[in-house]
Amino acid sequence: MLPSLLLATLLLLPTIARSEEPPPAPPEAPPAEPVRVAAGERSEQLGRALAQRFPRQALELQAGEETFVGLQLPSNLGQSRGVIVLLPGDGESADWPRVIGPLRRQLPDAGWQTLSLTLPDAAPAPPAAEPAAPAPDAGTAPEADAAPADGAPSEAGYLPEKTAPPLDDAQPPQAPAAEPKAEPVNQAQRIEARLEAALTQARSSGAATVVLVGHGTGAYWAARYLQNSGAKDVGGLVLIEPRRPAEQDKPLADLLSELALPTADFIYGQTGNRSPQARERLDASQRARHPNYRQIILQRLPADAAAEQEQLYRRVRAWLDKQTTP
Repeated sequence: MLPSLLLATLLLLPTIARSEEPPPAPPEAPPAEPVRVAAGERSEQLGRALAQRFPRQALELQAGEETFVGLQLPSNLGQSRGVIVLLPGDGESADWPRVIGPLRRQLPDAGWQTLSLTLPDAAPAPPAAEPAAPAPDAGTAPEADAAPADGAPSEAGYLPEKTAPPLDDAQPPQAPAAEPKAEPVNQAQRIEARLEAALTQARSSGAATVVLVGHGTGAYWAARYLQNSGAKDVGGLVLIEPRRPAEQDKPLADLLSELALPTADFIYGQTGNRSPQARERLDASQRARHPNYRQIILQRLPADAAAEQEQLYRRVRAWLDKQTTP
């Protein structure tokens, strides 16, 4: 009898031991995802980066309700000839390595102060509308979707009026309210506000003259601002490879023909092989008898970017020397 009891006790020991073990710890909750803050515009990020890179040149300007960063350099000569306000094209910054950056650093050697801007991002294109689903053919509707004839029982054996949900006459069903759409950002107004802030800064420096220099779409925005504002103290306009923004309807040729101030239109190509847009601007200026419009053709130097930039600087400087006096 004793050996049997001993044997039973030994068999129960693992069960007792397992019952005394602490319960397993609950699985750890997955770590919470970090809160992602929406990034600002690319132009704002570029502006902040430039302010950190050039802290002594960075200038914070106020345009309406927003601030932006410009880069300012003084004249390297004893007497300043005026202020050059530079406008880069879409996607470019106030120190873009092509055209804008080199000009803002080279023109102070010719006696000019430079103020280079970063323009706000281009307005995003509206999303494409989704194609509507084709309406089903009346004669080929699936049998499963066809409603039973009036008074005929359905497959479940109930009449249609017994299976339909009751209607609430007091509160008819309403379609869900559409979410209000955000107002589109008016890029043109933001750019004009930035240009106005830049000109206010230039006027406060006591500059003898102010010249706007635009590259790509920046050239279009400079001409558009002058055409709308009628600023009388801007002494010249320099366009470098001008291009009309996609969301703007008015051709650049129409803007230039309405401006009477000295205008230099720099393009790349050959004298007898202008682009259709360049030919349109030249013809429009001749029809309007523009008093001081000149189209200047530059040569592409793809094998030597530094020489190409030096060519542009020398031609811009020569035009400025003819239009202004020290």
